[in-house]
Amino acid sequence: MDKLQELTQKLYNEGLSKGKEEGEALLAKAKEQAEVIVKQAKEEAEAILAQAHREAQDYRTKVEGDVKTASTQALQATREGIEKLIIAKAVDAPVGAALEDPSFLKEVILTVAQRFSTQESTDIALLLPEKLRAQLEPFLQGELAKTLGKGVQASFSKKLGGGLRIGPKDGSYFISLTDESFRELIGDYLRPATKKILFG
Repeated sequence: MDKLQELTQKLYNEGLSKGKEEGEALLAKAKEQAEVIVKQAKEEAEAILAQAHREAQDYRTKVEGDVKTASTQALQATREGIEKLIIAKAVDAPVGAALEDPSFLKEVILTVAQRFSTQESTDIALLLPEKLRAQLEPFLQGELAKTLGKGVQASFSKKLGGGLRIGPKDGSYFISLTDESFRELIGDYLRPATKKILFG
């Protein structure tokens, strides 16, 4: 009986010892796996945070660039607007007044037509503002025709605000001396000086 009890105790102790070893091994393995899982999760979290930080930085850089571009464009548009306004104020009224003055236009027409007639053997065609017909038509048919010694064909247009267009009667080309062309010409000369005065 003692032998049986001794054998039972021995088997029990061995089983208990073996179970304990297996349990400890399983526990160690589970702990090791848990550490690996935690390490991987930590690495993934760090990678996600780094990616989010990079994307946020890229977005911030893009937004700053867009804001800088927009502000530069707005500043440029404002400068151009101021420049155009100043040039328009300086040029529009004087040019408009001069090119709508019949006396001044007669001088311009006579000077240009004389130069033109020395180079062209054909008759001259003129386009003038309709609103100046009454003041200019007698001059064109009388004094100008006599001075040039050739035909002068004059047309009048409501679309022409001031100035004139001159060319050969055949219409092969014309020279524009309108208020619009003078404004552009004078504006081109004034623009650099205006920029320098306004913006340094």
